[in-house]
Amino acid sequence: MSSCFTIFLSLSFSSFFFFVFVQNFSTEAAPTFLDLFCVRISFFTPNSTYESNLNTVLSSLSSNATTSTNGFATATAGQNPPDQAHGLFLCRGDVSISTCSDCVATGKLVVLRRCRNQRVATIWYDECMLRYDNRSFFSALEMKPSYQTANTLNITDPTRFAQVLGQTMDTIAKRASNGGSGKKFAVEEANLTSLQKLYTLAQCTPDLTTSDCNRCLQERLLNLPQDKQGGRSFTLICGVRFELFPFYNTSAMAPVPPPQFRRPPAPERPKGKSNKSTMITIAITISVGGFMVLLFLTCCLLRRKGKRMHEVFKVKGDANELTTVESLQFDLATIQAATNDFSLESKLGEGGFGEVFQGKLPNGQQIAVKRLSQSSRQGDEEFKNEVLLVAKLQHRNLVRLLGFCLEGDEKLLAYEFVPNKSLDYFLFAHNEFWCNNADPQKSDQLNWPLRYKIVYGIARGMLYLHEESRLRIIHRDLKCSNILLDSEMNPKISDFGMARIFGVDQTQANIDKIVGTFGYMSPEYAMHGQFSVKSDVYSFGILFLEIICGKKNGFYHQFDEGEYLARYAWNQWRDGTPLKVLDPTIVDSNSRVQVLRCLHICLLCIQEDPAIRPTMATVVLMLSSNSITPPSPRHPAFFVRSKSRGLGIPMKGLESNQSTSRTKPLSNNNLSLTELYPR
Repeated sequence: MSSCFTIFLSLSFSSFFFFVFVQNFSTEAAPTFLDLFCVRISFFTPNSTYESNLNTVLSSLSSNATTSTNGFATATAGQNPPDQAHGLFLCRGDVSISTCSDCVATGKLVVLRRCRNQRVATIWYDECMLRYDNRSFFSALEMKPSYQTANTLNITDPTRFAQVLGQTMDTIAKRASNGGSGKKFAVEEANLTSLQKLYTLAQCTPDLTTSDCNRCLQERLLNLPQDKQGGRSFTLICGVRFELFPFYNTSAMAPVPPPQFRRPPAPERPKGKSNKSTMITIAITISVGGFMVLLFLTCCLLRRKGKRMHEVFKVKGDANELTTVESLQFDLATIQAATNDFSLESKLGEGGFGEVFQGKLPNGQQIAVKRLSQSSRQGDEEFKNEVLLVAKLQHRNLVRLLGFCLEGDEKLLAYEFVPNKSLDYFLFAHNEFWCNNADPQKSDQLNWPLRYKIVYGIARGMLYLHEESRLRIIHRDLKCSNILLDSEMNPKISDFGMARIFGVDQTQANIDKIVGTFGYMSPEYAMHGQFSVKSDVYSFGILFLEIICGKKNGFYHQFDEGEYLARYAWNQWRDGTPLKVLDPTIVDSNSRVQVLRCLHICLLCIQEDPAIRPTMATVVLMLSSNSITPPSPRHPAFFVRSKSRGLGIPMKGLESNQSTSRTKPLSNNNLSLTELYPR
């Protein structure tokens, strides 16, 4: 009896541990924002009937998302057409109910904040779409607006690829169209080579007819790139996507196994054989118990192997946060092989935190590996912060984290490879005092349309961090060297080691340890440790000013203790001679008005009072629409260098570019590696 009890306890304990182990690795990642559509011509007044009906619709959709088995629901509220509200959500066909519910809840909060008081809006995430309108749009064939995005990497064999892509997409378009009322959704894999697969997806809202769904998908297929390694095209009612990696949940799409054949119940055995039956039962129990104990020991070994990683990523009050990044972990051997064991030939550059290497994964993907030195001042906390933040944030203007490695004394971050280095490499190419590795011919490539494209992309990336992502992120180290440029010169914000998360309703925080670069720091942060989204707006304003002027913030100060760029720009603006500030290579009769408008926006961003600075949403709006007239800027805040301490002291008309960091210019893929010196 005692022996059986012991076996039972062993089995129970092993089962309990296994359950806890599995449970600790089952959290969902934050939804990935794609785009937002607001019709800025139809507004409702606060506390109106329409607002009440809209809240009812959105609450109904949020509730339905928690139980919907097909990831789709519609809702309508109100009797009178002008004040009626209609809405729907559509979740990607492979996501779980919990992921769908979380995405819809996040979309509801973000769309109400970003499309404030607007009657018509749609928000897209990778996992779901949420839409509302004051007119009934259910089952309607609406093909606009539409959006297209593409991977920046090219295909090596475009002819073969286009053929496989066309056949596969045509197949899943038909399958999705015939999906019935449950889900109009289909995925398909196809072999490109013996080592490479193509993954495709197509989906419509289930309220569409078969013909309308197929028509929408066929039109979307025409907008897919034929020579890139990935792309997507979507509209209000359908979408298609392809990649060279599995971007959907393949296990959720696996066919349901056929029911197992059950043997008929065995005839009742004579009582004389009951002892034999008991022995068999005990033997099976012991075998199962032994298996569970073995599983327990295996789990212990795995946990011991990853002990350091668990210690680094353990967050008080959020024991499951490790799951978000567990799937991104690389083996050290993989990184060593990719970088040829961190050879000099693979080295791209170095900084205060360590070195950056170019590498190539077994699947052919190019990566940039940030190797933190053992003497680096970026400790486990900063490493954890960067991994957790970047893993949860995905936007076309943010550098993408592919994985990390934490073995022995090594702390490694693997990012997408961005071939065109950083913005300062191009922008300050003629000024070797600030950028030692610059090529003087590079700055000539930055004409005004390209600079405008870069600054608009940076603004969109910062808007995503501040308002469009599920987490509100304050970057705290926005500067030219932290802006990477891809093969098409699209900007990507990098280096999130100093970033901080804000709560939904949080507007400001205080901190004792000041980090970043004084030339880009807002006065309230540099002097009082107060930071907010407006601190990032100030940094964006300085960065924007450097893009317009083609000079570093401290350029003029190197000559006989002269002016800093921000003060110089304000003085010229005040005196009515702003053209003196502008980079001569970008000013012509066609661009002058737009460049001066951008200088106006810069001065608004660097105002001393944070309340006067615009939000990033307003900045994006001013950049994308000339119908909005920016308010007149006031006297910005500057710094004066304290000769006794070498720190910035805010004063009107003076400025300091003293930095709390020292950065070394990097070559390719200039990931910012900043060494911090606390005040």
